[in-house]
Amino acid sequence: MTRAEMRKAAQKKGKGGGRSGAAATATAAAGPGKKRFIDYPRFGKTGFRRWLPSWKQWLSGFLLVFACFVGLVFYLYQVTQIPELNKLVQGQNTIYYWADGSEMTRKGQTNRQIVELPDISPNLQNAVIAAENQDFRTDHGIDPKGMLRAVYNMAKGGETQGASTITQQYVKNAYLSQEQTLSRKVKEFFITLKIDQKQGKDEILKGYLNTSWFGRGANGAQAAAQAYYGVDAKDLNLCQSAMLAGLLKGAAYYDPTNPANKERAEGRWSWILDNMVKIKAVTPEERAKCSAFPGPIPLKPSSNMNGEISYLVDTANKYVMNSDKTITQQVIDKGGLKIYTTFEKDKVDALKKAVDDVKAENLDPQKRPDNDTNIQFGSASIRPGDGAIVALYGGDGVENGHFDNNADASGVQVGSTFKPFVLATAMQVGVQTAKGDDGKPKRINADSRYLADDMSEIRKPDGSLVIGDDGKPYHQKNEDASKHGYVSLRQAMQYSYNVPFVQLNQDVGGQNVADIAVQMGVRKESLADPKTATFPLGTSTISPIRMATAYGTLAASGKESEPYSVTKVELNGVERPGFGKKDPKVALEPAVADNVTDVLVNVAAKGTGTKTLALGRPVAGKTGTTDQNKSAWWVGYTPQLVTSVAMWREDPSKHERQSLNGTGGKASIHGGDIPTDVFTRYMKAALANEKKLDFPTPQPVGSEVDSSGAPSTVTAVPTPTTTDAPSAPAQTQQPTQPAQPQPTQTPACVPGVDCPGDPQPTPTRTSRPPHPTNSCLLVPGLPGCPSPQPTTTGPTTPGGGPSGKPTQSSTPGPPGFAG
Repeated sequence: MTRAEMRKAAQKKGKGGGRSGAAATATAAAGPGKKRFIDYPRFGKTGFRRWLPSWKQWLSGFLLVFACFVGLVFYLYQVTQIPELNKLVQGQNTIYYWADGSEMTRKGQTNRQIVELPDISPNLQNAVIAAENQDFRTDHGIDPKGMLRAVYNMAKGGETQGASTITQQYVKNAYLSQEQTLSRKVKEFFITLKIDQKQGKDEILKGYLNTSWFGRGANGAQAAAQAYYGVDAKDLNLCQSAMLAGLLKGAAYYDPTNPANKERAEGRWSWILDNMVKIKAVTPEERAKCSAFPGPIPLKPSSNMNGEISYLVDTANKYVMNSDKTITQQVIDKGGLKIYTTFEKDKVDALKKAVDDVKAENLDPQKRPDNDTNIQFGSASIRPGDGAIVALYGGDGVENGHFDNNADASGVQVGSTFKPFVLATAMQVGVQTAKGDDGKPKRINADSRYLADDMSEIRKPDGSLVIGDDGKPYHQKNEDASKHGYVSLRQAMQYSYNVPFVQLNQDVGGQNVADIAVQMGVRKESLADPKTATFPLGTSTISPIRMATAYGTLAASGKESEPYSVTKVELNGVERPGFGKKDPKVALEPAVADNVTDVLVNVAAKGTGTKTLALGRPVAGKTGTTDQNKSAWWVGYTPQLVTSVAMWREDPSKHERQSLNGTGGKASIHGGDIPTDVFTRYMKAALANEKKLDFPTPQPVGSEVDSSGAPSTVTAVPTPTTTDAPSAPAQTQQPTQPAQPQPTQTPACVPGVDCPGDPQPTPTRTSRPPHPTNSCLLVPGLPGCPSPQPTTTGPTTPGGGPSGKPTQSSTPGPPGFAG
């Protein structure tokens, strides 16, 4: 101890320092002690100061760590090797397999040609520098801020950001995998430093332009120039070069081939041209010549993508990229993947044949060019309870210029195929107009009766009127103008009356219906506004894949299975996790799902889907026809398979929906017509080797809860109408005085199907609206059936029927949303 320290210790002792003072005195008496090489813990210090390093120790430690870091950096820099470029960019194939393991097709990095920098237009070189790295000619290849930002994002668990210099992007494209990991970032750092030291800027730019992905399966500038403009890279003009440079930020996002990308692609193109002026790569006068966006040439598909293959590959790719975020379209195009799909070749072929045959029999574009052109079909077939997509129909084929995948189409309204979601919600959640013993909304069954009169007012659960956009009471229109009175929900579904389901939707709550639909497999973003009165009529735009998924939940007694198209993925021989069947989720109570199925069996057997009788096995399903006849649907299922079929007309150049009226020489197309025909033909082939299975017997659910105003007795009078079904009954009602029961006809069989002869009517009496099962009412014109004599009850509208215009001062609902 120094004299000063000894003096302080003595003073502490004199003041009664206790044990600490005694310790200090003992230390002082012992002398300074033996000097240590590393004085830690520090000699002669007490308390926490004994463990606090001195500034010399802090400095020594920092210098030691820094020296080790520098040494490590020097070592890693020395051992880092730069492989040969041509060896690194050799193409590999991505191979796709059918469900049975046989090869479906393959695609890969065959669309690449390494060219020298003089063979790449200076316009493209300058456009890329202006878009990606304006300081490229003067930087050292590394953007420290960008690197730190990427490391920080990885440390907190977020997604890494892309390399910000051309040199870093070149290293990532040519020398590294696309995995966003810390180790890959470290490798990228050292390879970038070494390349920047050993290669000139022109050589780096050449490598970058030869290894970058431009979309359309094009890797490198030469392949991109041919793919987008049909010219060599050296012949690209200024306007074309700026468009191609814009693709480097993300071809899937900026490729103007996709109409959804065009606006942002044009914006980025203009921004790049302005940047080229900014860095003095072009003059303002040269830039001004690019006034019109240089649209690319049509995509040239590979021959091994013809037919339905391209749509199957598109579906599988989307599933892979959504399931594994490290696999991008660029990774797929680069190759090295094996993708095993759920698609069954025989079913894919059968679905295509069904569509082709129906089109050949019904459409004649040469005879009816204004009606039979631009007709689109989209279809998906899924195993309920599993979710495996076994077949798709996506369109006429890329070889015929059809690139959109119709099986995954958005923007096509589903019409009355949405009504089962409303019924399922009423059974599962209950109606707000009645309370159960537990005080909750009362759950109802399919025998509950609702008013089905055309142009009926719609009321909210509190009894107040729903008001239309014009500020007047809203009136909902059926497709026909008849007065049907109060009918059961089973009957309303059978003949796809609009009014009962619009009122039921008000009673259960549109948001509840939306929630149930999502639980059953519908994507939330595809739903229309659930607060609108027409929401239950199918104004939502749900894809055929998702409609099949939701109906599959009904077929599986309430268990929703997420659709999947890939069972296994291998990348460079290593299997990736996260693919295959997912555990099903309970979306509906089994009794609810089975009761809705029972109602939909009635639709197929006796209602708007009678064409499915030709299948010769139990079928459940629902038709859908939308406003102005712009789309027609059938979604149906057996216990083993669920298939959706959508039909619409669309101008491919404008992506505008057109009316189907007049298609095939028919005044209008309904879901029970061509779509149901496609379904029946396909399912015959798809289920040819499978047993006929019955649906589960539905257990009781809910209770009969009639809509407000339903009389205790009603009189049913059959009236032929023009709906999706060939005919439907009309009913009159006596709301103030109960009517006496009237004789009705109940058939024992269906003529032409299981009747040995003409049916003999048997008078019966009922105090409920009878289910209109008379086959002559269902299919007028069958042998033995008299010609229907239309009758009308209640007030009529001039020009009534599907095309009649309401004369009331009211807001009518869409007339065309019928099943």
